[in-house]
Amino acid sequence: MATAAQWLAGARLRTLPMAVAPVIIGTAAAFEVDGTLRWGRALLAAAVALLLQVGVNYANDYSDGVRGTDDERVGPLRLTGSGAAKPGHVRAAAFGCFGAAVVAGGVLILVSGAWPLILVGIAAVAAAWGYTGGRRPYGYLGLGELFVFLFFGLVATLGTTFTQVLQLTGPAWVGACGTGLIATALLMANNVRDIPTDREAGKLTLAVRMGDDAARASYVLMLALALVLPLLLVEDYPWLMLVLLVAPLCVMPSWTMLKGRERQALIPVLKQTGIVNLMYSALFAAGLAVTVMMRQ
Repeated sequence: MATAAQWLAGARLRTLPMAVAPVIIGTAAAFEVDGTLRWGRALLAAAVALLLQVGVNYANDYSDGVRGTDDERVGPLRLTGSGAAKPGHVRAAAFGCFGAAVVAGGVLILVSGAWPLILVGIAAVAAAWGYTGGRRPYGYLGLGELFVFLFFGLVATLGTTFTQVLQLTGPAWVGACGTGLIATALLMANNVRDIPTDREAGKLTLAVRMGDDAARASYVLMLALALVLPLLLVEDYPWLMLVLLVAPLCVMPSWTMLKGRERQALIPVLKQTGIVNLMYSALFAAGLAVTVMMRQ
């Protein structure tokens, strides 16, 4: 049986900032509307995002493991592929997380009255499983990055804002695109590392389809676009310039992606990109918060 430490490793904690960042931005965008912080709804949104992220990680572990994609890999432990846990147990952990996310999401919709998000929630769970699960997993077709941008960028951020103020704003949309691009960059870094084994296993990720050099360059481009996007709003929200302070944190992972040819060297990029997203979301939120205080 897998140990608690192995289950924790299987949860892939370094990916969790991608779940928290959109909630921070979405909450800040809602705060900018009326100056009210709705902590309860924000925490529920965070619970949904975190549970879905961990569920996705376990689902990927299970699906890639039973397909043999993880038989030879560079990177952290995989419960199924390594044989540390039975496939059925990993699948049960994934669906347990999805079930808990549905409960938290249901409570959030109930208290907020954001009823249209019921369908969005169903789509999110389906997308979480469908990345590597099912007969035609979209992650094997090169569509993983698109879905990450949609669900860990737009849906997570805009959903957070909507459940708090029942409307969407310009900062919410810009922040959603920014954090979505960084989350997509993290997935790209992960998939660049796995190009040789994914290609051999028939997993045609976008990185495999683009080729090594173009995929690495796309990582840098996505981080750059995320930094530039808030500048579209500086006329009305000048303090969003704070987001540019995250630029130095992008240098090391970008350099590693462009120059680090050893697959093992790309592993730290995942953690570094997660830190970039957390700092990006915190500075974006700070910019909106200062804007609200300056209005008062």
